[in-house]
Amino acid sequence: MPHRPETGAGSVCYYKGKRPMADKEEVGPEFIACALQVSCNGVNRISDVAAARARIAANIQKIEGYATTASHFLQWFYGAPCRLIALPEYAVTGFPMQESPAEWREKACFAYDGPEYEALGKIAQDNDIFLAGNVYEVDPNFPELYFQVCFIIGPSGDVILRYRRLTSSFEPTPHDVWDKYLDIYGLEGVFPVARTEIGNLAMIASEEILYPEFARMHVMRGAEVIIHPTSEPGSPQMTIKEIARRARAVENMAYVVSPNSASIDDIPIPAFTCSAMSKIVDMHGAVLTEAGQGGESMSANAVLDIGALRRTRRRVGMANILSRQAYGLFADSYAQADFHRGNFLLEEGEVVEPPNREIFRRRQEQNIERLIKAGLL
Repeated sequence: MPHRPETGAGSVCYYKGKRPMADKEEVGPEFIACALQVSCNGVNRISDVAAARARIAANIQKIEGYATTASHFLQWFYGAPCRLIALPEYAVTGFPMQESPAEWREKACFAYDGPEYEALGKIAQDNDIFLAGNVYEVDPNFPELYFQVCFIIGPSGDVILRYRRLTSSFEPTPHDVWDKYLDIYGLEGVFPVARTEIGNLAMIASEEILYPEFARMHVMRGAEVIIHPTSEPGSPQMTIKEIARRARAVENMAYVVSPNSASIDDIPIPAFTCSAMSKIVDMHGAVLTEAGQGGESMSANAVLDIGALRRTRRRVGMANILSRQAYGLFADSYAQADFHRGNFLLEEGEVVEPPNREIFRRRQEQNIERLIKAGLL
């Protein structure tokens, strides 16, 4: 049987002289979220599989200490429960560089029922939190590949959401095996939303914040909090991802919880290239909290008021842009676009392992040629 991920909102009327529904008391959860800024010791320079797995275990053990301290201290400090801790992209392995797909699968990718998920599940269970993060994983339905996966583990210790990154320059995505992926998971498995006691949670990865559609597809399925694990260059200037983070929060009337790396160590890139700027953004695009440069931090924490968000989303007025979006205006234009094609790694219905990263570069060149031919470039 195919494996399926475990995945886990109304109209209002306003009549003159009557109280709008949005003004009625909407009780929703209120909790502390923390975008935990942590360093990672990468596994790229380790050739021995057992040694690489030992380093991953050590990275998780460090996260366990930080998550336990953060969940208890923040609850003591604010007097509200700390229920969500989010980890950065690449937090336990780093990212593949010169490794072949087979090498990276063997030394760095999680199995569905592997010890790494078990260890992360224990962190969530012991601290009564939702633990979100980003790893590389082998899907048993696609053993020839690996996917970059955003996960949420519930207080039970079980994975309640898996979102596979859908755009990547050098790595396989579900879109590359689109027909088979949809047959197994359906669209709800492509854009999963976990409906939990702390609100409706969704995830997108890293540079996907630059594409409005990724966040919007999850919000169309009810998402209230978009968790955005990233590993990106920090800067005192307004970066492109920072602009996009605030835009995604505003246009979707959603919280964005965005943990960034503190550093990625023991790789042939300066460790603090991707660092700082872990933050939480509210539905108005305001940064509620942000961690600074200089290392690991739990400073990016804030109280999320889901009840207030729900009242705002139900309020009648020009500012409620989510309720005013006419999706049907764009459907035909999207359907006619044929530039970045799916099923790149399917041949006659069978999955093809990518031979190297160069094949993804050639695919982008073909996309550009189609854009030029269409007169768009």
